[in-house]
Amino acid sequence: MEPIKTIRSRTVVLPLENIDTDQIIPARFLRSTTREGFGRNLFADWRYDASGAPKPDFVLNQPEARGCTILVAGRNFGCGSSREHAPWALTDYGFRAVVSTEFADIFRNNALKNGLVPVLVDEPTSRWLIEHPGAEITIDLETTSLALPEGQRVSFPLEPFARYCLMNGVDELGFLLSKSADIDAYERRRAAV
Repeated sequence: MEPIKTIRSRTVVLPLENIDTDQIIPARFLRSTTREGFGRNLFADWRYDASGAPKPDFVLNQPEARGCTILVAGRNFGCGSSREHAPWALTDYGFRAVVSTEFADIFRNNALKNGLVPVLVDEPTSRWLIEHPGAEITIDLETTSLALPEGQRVSFPLEPFARYCLMNGVDELGFLLSKSADIDAYERRRAAV
């Protein structure tokens, strides 16, 4: 994972509620165990018609969505099955954060473990973001805050260990491996006793 300290981007707004993981990445595309390649099928049933052609009215197919790394979604994002492929698809597409008023717990945990920042905001902030698609916002992991274009800052919760991992570009295994020398020293001391 790449370290994430600050994300500054225009937003893509998908204001639907209860977007489940099968809508994020349909089950028929879950044929790989590596993280690469899922982005092309992100929201596939909404992005493409039956022949595979992009639907011009879907938000990700519109020119103003290009290059955006922050997705603003409606309430209860990532519900449904526990597939880790959902954050893989979002990050492979290019998103670094999803902003919502509610995340499914398993999705939220999978996102944090895979370099995707779930930003939990209050209703007024969500409403403003949904009403202003394409707004340039900044997500700061150092201060755990989201800055709106006019400078207003909104705090969001982020568990300290997850924040550490995101900011240092390590997952849980990477964190443990970084402590190998300490673990070995402990084991040697323990064996000597």
